Amino acid sequence: MIKNIDLTRKHSAVVIDGYERAPSRAMLRAVGFNDDDFGKNQIGIASTWSMVTPCNMHIDKLALKTQEGVDANGGKGVIFGTITISDGISMGTEGMKYSLVSREVIADSVETVMGCEGFDGLVAIGGCDKNMPGCLIAMARLNRPSIFVYGGTILPGCHKEKNVDIVSVFEAVGQFANHKIKSDELKDVESCAIPGAGSCGGMYTANTMASAIEAMGMSLPNSSMQAAISVEKEVDCVNAGKAVLNLIKQGIKPKDIMTRKAFENAITVVIALGGSTNAVLHLLAMAHAADVKLTLADFTRIGKRVPVLADLKPSGRFVTAELVAIGGITPLMKILLDAGLLHGDCLTVTGKTLSENLKDVKPYPDGQQIIQPLNRPIKKNSHLVILYGNLAPEGAVAKISGKEGLTFSGIARVYDSEEAALKKILDGTIKKGDVIVIRYEGPRGGPGMREMLSPTSAVMGKGLGKEVALITDGRFSGGSHGFVVGHITPEAYVGGPLAIVKTGDKITIDALKQQLNLELSAAEIKKRLKLWKQPKPRYTRGVLSKYQKVVKSASLGAVTD
Repeated sequence: MIKNIDLTRKHSAVVIDGYERAPSRAMLRAVGFNDDDFGKNQIGIASTWSMVTPCNMHIDKLALKTQEGVDANGGKGVIFGTITISDGISMGTEGMKYSLVSREVIADSVETVMGCEGFDGLVAIGGCDKNMPGCLIAMARLNRPSIFVYGGTILPGCHKEKNVDIVSVFEAVGQFANHKIKSDELKDVESCAIPGAGSCGGMYTANTMASAIEAMGMSLPNSSMQAAISVEKEVDCVNAGKAVLNLIKQGIKPKDIMTRKAFENAITVVIALGGSTNAVLHLLAMAHAADVKLTLADFTRIGKRVPVLADLKPSGRFVTAELVAIGGITPLMKILLDAGLLHGDCLTVTGKTLSENLKDVKPYPDGQQIIQPLNRPIKKNSHLVILYGNLAPEGAVAKISGKEGLTFSGIARVYDSEEAALKKILDGTIKKGDVIVIRYEGPRGGPGMREMLSPTSAVMGKGLGKEVALITDGRFSGGSHGFVVGHITPEAYVGGPLAIVKTGDKITIDALKQQLNLELSAAEIKKRLKLWKQPKPRYTRGVLSKYQKVVKSASLGAVTD
């Protein structure tokens, strides 16, 4: 038997060392271990592969490349699976209630396998957007040397010589309902928008979270900005397999990297990219797992000094593949670092600091239009605006690109589900000046906090993007744009003020004052709240019922532990 085992094997040694662990070794021989492998660092490779969605359909091959990198550098890679679901497919249905829940299932399952099997390190490969925070939550809980690999962005489809993606299809539905296009064109957009593997192609939630994780230092440089099907992505996987062994050797763990400064770097890059509102929810949850104090106030504080520089979809002109082609986000991070907007002393999974990683990064090519200079930003401060007021005492998250305006006052049209609101948007009930209110869609009320991409896309397709607002205790897809406010807390289901809004009430959204208010007296609000009764739970058994019982407020990241 192998003697004098390296202390870096403290997890795997418990499982396989000594005569009494012969049964464990016998099981491992059947899955490919030999005598030499029992003395190596065992690396768990968490694969989110699934044919459920194009975001993850190629990740089995990336996991094999990662295993190659581990095995070629003296470790023993062991691939295991976890789930993924597809937001794009389930959007607008009851099934979408499982979306945010899947983040917790992924975190729990990765932690479970790693903890049970005694792996010394972890490389996790994710595609669709809940994979990423789910994997990072597990990494923080385990605190074993870990690296995240992003599965990569999809290439855009092409329709009428323009780039199209999944959001183009959602918006085409609204255009069809508004008689702006015919069924043949809707079918054409549907047929060409998703040409192959990879995550949704704008600066939606998947690309946003991949960028945030890289900025945080938990991915190798430019892992977040590679096409899903590319030599670069395969090399990234091989390098990650090598790098995790270096982390073990140096004793660098996730909590050494996922510091408060690192989270501030992630927020900064998300803002500069014009990223998804979901980043707020997920970064809060990841920070909670890493024992880092992060609150909504941090997004406001950082947002006052960080501009939006990226002209990317959904509110901008370009797709992420075009940003990949000009160098990804490392040149952007170098710009932000040189301007004093990033903490350069943060440790990363390379074993070096952020400043060291960015030292030799080349600038973007002359003439590119995707990333604007600091002196000509798309928006001088953050598009992610945290609102408070009598409708959101604990906060809400607005996505204000500036193109919609900064204030909106209108008459409430109240719906107790996403489906009810979508029907009224498509049939023409919603008119200019309305504030669409969708409630009982929060973490507990849904349960599951669905994304409102179908309603927001229908609004855009109807040509009402600047004419109506939409507020909800649910979430928004990274593909949503328009005058939208989500994550309203306390949510309606627990008796938040959103529960007592009536159709005909006046609502004011003021991004300048960071306020979301129901234009009623405090006495009237108090009277209505006293008469309100909590609805019965929509689910009494199963995953959604368990989730409803333990999930915390969206203002805390909708965490479950």
